[in-house]
Amino acid sequence: MGDHLTKSGHGTVPALRWEEPPDGPVLVLLDQTRLPHEEVELACTDVPALVLAIRTLAVRGAPVLGLAGAYGIALAAARGYDVDDAAGVLAHARPTAVNLGYGVRRALAAFRSAGPGQGAAAALAEARRLHAEDAAASAAMAAHGVRLLAELALGGGYRILTHCNTGALVSGGEGTALGVVLAAHRAGELRRLWVDETRPLLQGARLTAWEAARAGMPYTLLADSAAGSLFTAGEVDAVLIGADRIAADGSTANKVGSYPLAVLARYHHVPFVVVAPTTTVDPATPDGAAIEVEQRPGSEVTDLAPSPLGTQAYNPAFDVTPPELITAIVTENGVASPVTAESLAAVCVRKDAR
Repeated sequence: MGDHLTKSGHGTVPALRWEEPPDGPVLVLLDQTRLPHEEVELACTDVPALVLAIRTLAVRGAPVLGLAGAYGIALAAARGYDVDDAAGVLAHARPTAVNLGYGVRRALAAFRSAGPGQGAAAALAEARRLHAEDAAASAAMAAHGVRLLAELALGGGYRILTHCNTGALVSGGEGTALGVVLAAHRAGELRRLWVDETRPLLQGARLTAWEAARAGMPYTLLADSAAGSLFTAGEVDAVLIGADRIAADGSTANKVGSYPLAVLARYHHVPFVVVAPTTTVDPATPDGAAIEVEQRPGSEVTDLAPSPLGTQAYNPAFDVTPPELITAIVTENGVASPVTAESLAAVCVRKDAR
């Protein structure tokens, strides 16, 4: 299935990479469940191992799930799996993140259109192409996002609140929302990054704080429920989040806890900005009500702190923010603002078809 390989040092460890040792190809993932205390890589040599890694959040984040899906098709083809069956299992490993199915479909189309005996190579080439595109999209979103922050006239030294994790761990590049924050930091414009801990799995405390510390950002961790007091004190200039699926009307599904931040931001007249590549926009999903929200195991909540035996837990992985609460959606092609079906469609023209 999958083997764990321990890494050491403080160099940049990619979220995933493809390797071809003598005993066959392998997709190597940085196991995000082991961060921040251990940098451990998970070597996926077969499709079941990759599906398990996706479901258990060893690899997570919308853009990188698209890459995992594409590389998963290449792995299936190279290892002799029924590629169509593998595609179905991979695409449905997590239901909300639209990029996962997108990556699967792109690599599957390349596999099917290849000549005899060339399917595995074609799928791998398409996965690598998607990987490069995502890195380029990350850089473009950072540039557009920093420009937007300047246009919003927030004053010198931004104080930005973020939720969940949106850096290099979720991307082929430097990330989505956290990529914008990193660009602002490099430009000397980041006064403070406020990091929601992001319960129940603490992606903010474990992952975003880890990435911020490695980048030398000035950051402060807070309990999710403390965000309101920050707004009241006037300590937030903007909220930047990522997305797992954006409907055609701009409704945005992101890690649960994002919607309350949007409500707080609107009440306190603070810009609420979504940063995501166009691959996360799903024109086949008309609005927020049509977004399937993944329900995670209740044990993720009850195990966070001791709960009485038999306690039931409500544990949606995501919530949905309506477009009227979103100031702007930043993509690699530009910024949609105000957020409407028309403005979003205008920045989502791309060469590939779903």
